[in-house]
Amino acid sequence: MTEHLLHPRIVESKDWATILFVLSFLLITITKSTNENRFGDFINLIFSDKYSKVYRDSGHLMSGFTLSLFIVQAISFAFFIQLTLSIFGFASKTDYILYIQIITFVIFFILSKYLIEKIIATVFNIEEFVEQFNLQKVTYRTYIGILILPFNIILFYYESISTIIPQTIIATVLISNILTYLMSIKNYQNIIFSKLFYFILYLCTLEIAPYFLMYYWYTKTSA
Repeated sequence: MTEHLLHPRIVESKDWATILFVLSFLLITITKSTNENRFGDFINLIFSDKYSKVYRDSGHLMSGFTLSLFIVQAISFAFFIQLTLSIFGFASKTDYILYIQIITFVIFFILSKYLIEKIIATVFNIEEFVEQFNLQKVTYRTYIGILILPFNIILFYYESISTIIPQTIIATVLISNILTYLMSIKNYQNIIFSKLFYFILYLCTLEIAPYFLMYYWYTKTSA
């Protein structure tokens, strides 16, 4: 007599990801409808610097426009991190617990870094530069987050994705960040050169050290 062993089939749910993708596009739609002109300038950021010139005041950093798109940015970057880990075989892309941990880390990292920058800026007496520098970084980081959102959807719902795709996106993001820093230095060169020592100290402490420590921690734990 043949024995048949039944094994439970575990199907990982993707509903939570679908909800977050829909929420992201809903936030973008609401933001566009309530700030149509500003959103239009923002979308053309890659072709024109009009948005950076018009909305360069530091007060825009805490506006509803910036905050709503910050949520989209956090959702998008957290997805991309998890999907990249999944493609390289370090995690499951449908693990919502892991996603919660990643997005919590992303938000905590960005906000804690911002608060520390505020304190350092006050100590070094470079508040004006740091506020405007932060606004420009947030603007371009949000733009990148929205751009990679469609790629996140493709990476999440399609199987057998080549590792070249996340590597290309990571390289593009790194190059974009470098260009953002160079543009900021060019735009605020008068303030920077007048406080060059403090700027170099700020750059090494808060713009280079955190990412170097994260890379060091990652290489140690994956070794």
